[in-house]
Amino acid sequence: SYVPEMANVYDLALKWFPIVAAFAFFLGILSFALHHTTKIRRKVEGWGYSTVALGAFAVMVAAGVLARVLVGRETLFRGTPESSVFQWLFNHLQVQMEATMFALLAFYIASASFRAFRARNLEATLLLLAATLIMIGKVPLGEVVWGGFSDVQQWIQDFPNTAAKRAIMIGVGLGMASTALKLILGVERAYLGRGS
Repeated sequence: SYVPEMANVYDLALKWFPIVAAFAFFLGILSFALHHTTKIRRKVEGWGYSTVALGAFAVMVAAGVLARVLVGRETLFRGTPESSVFQWLFNHLQVQMEATMFALLAFYIASASFRAFRARNLEATLLLLAATLIMIGKVPLGEVVWGGFSDVQQWIQDFPNTAAKRAIMIGVGLGMASTALKLILGVERAYLGRGS
């Protein structure tokens, strides 16, 4: 159902998003720099990692600026060329580190799944049943056993799963908005290294 008032709110939010994002980007860089320089200055445990973080940040910014200068004005907003140092660093360092993190995360997910999928109470049993139906419905073997597995799996993903995802996204959105307002109004100052 279409609600014109909500469409107006959505349009207004889309107009404000780039402005808030620009301020958030600036605050993020400021917070990052202050946090790590403070750790280095005070020689807090793990300050060497802060040095690496700031150094990597400086190298990537320099490589990005260099890539933008070298492409020329006519192609300035068409992305970073594949042959640039920035793109090489991204593909050979960032992507590889992300792959390593996700590979490690897979083990934690497997461990958490093993603990969560034990039928100790009603909620855990429902979770186990839904996960089993979705996994069976996603593999070709499920269609061979019973043709309705894919329909059941699709229904679970379309209705209960979508409702839960929307509730989580609404909660995340409200949390982001309230945190942004606290930062903009100066209520929260912990990002500057001061007490909240």
